[in-house]
Amino acid sequence: MSKINVSPLYEGTFSVGVDHDFNRIGREDAPKKGALKLSINPFLIADGHRNILFDAGLGDLFGGDTSISTIQENLAEHSISDYEITDIFISHLHFDHIGGLANRENGYWELTFPDAKVWVSGNEWKKLHAEADKLEENHRDFFHFIDSKTDLEFLNDKHTPLPNVRVEKIGGHTEFHLALFYENGDHRYLMAGDVIGRRIAINQNFMAKYDFDPKQSMKARTELKSLAYEKGYTIMAYHETDYPLFKLKGDNGKKGFTIENIK
Repeated sequence: MSKINVSPLYEGTFSVGVDHDFNRIGREDAPKKGALKLSINPFLIADGHRNILFDAGLGDLFGGDTSISTIQENLAEHSISDYEITDIFISHLHFDHIGGLANRENGYWELTFPDAKVWVSGNEWKKLHAEADKLEENHRDFFHFIDSKTDLEFLNDKHTPLPNVRVEKIGGHTEFHLALFYENGDHRYLMAGDVIGRRIAINQNFMAKYDFDPKQSMKARTELKSLAYEKGYTIMAYHETDYPLFKLKGDNGKKGFTIENIK
């Protein structure tokens, strides 16, 4: 078996206000008053056969503190170019998870990963397509470019599109939100987008008012945590600041799970 490299591609930590601009801050810094603190981590899976991304990062959609060069430089640290990405799986179609699919570095829209297949929920793409004209101009132009130029592949609610990758609809944060799984021998990884976006989601039971279906998010989160613990999956947390890869190593009942950071 080829060596498998699984790495977060940390794009930074941001203070995100009502204007939806991402203002870069330090990992330890507090966000501005009334703003949300978010970190961004697309994940690279390089297994010798394919170079896969789970979610695509911010790109340059969210203000002057975001740039497509961030993910390109992160990939270069792993000796991978944007042309060598073979597949990109998208957990859900919020723009902070898909913004890296295209960029305007040269003053016009271009595909960031020209040779990649982009795998998305067919139902969620259909829904976004129907609502595209309601998007603000920047996002609308981005979406129409992606829709016309990307090598899109549409996923069913339960789908195994590649030998070591499967997806499952979990809903919750968005109506057709997907959990993404990479399974190759003892290498087991689970990425659940914003349903398990941060470590804090592991040992707190909560319903988030910003979710499409908060009750379903909580239900899916509970089921995925149990699965990760019982089957030994490494969890990929897209919005986690310090340790976006971790395992659940002990179930302490009401006290929650023991979390082991993966460096």
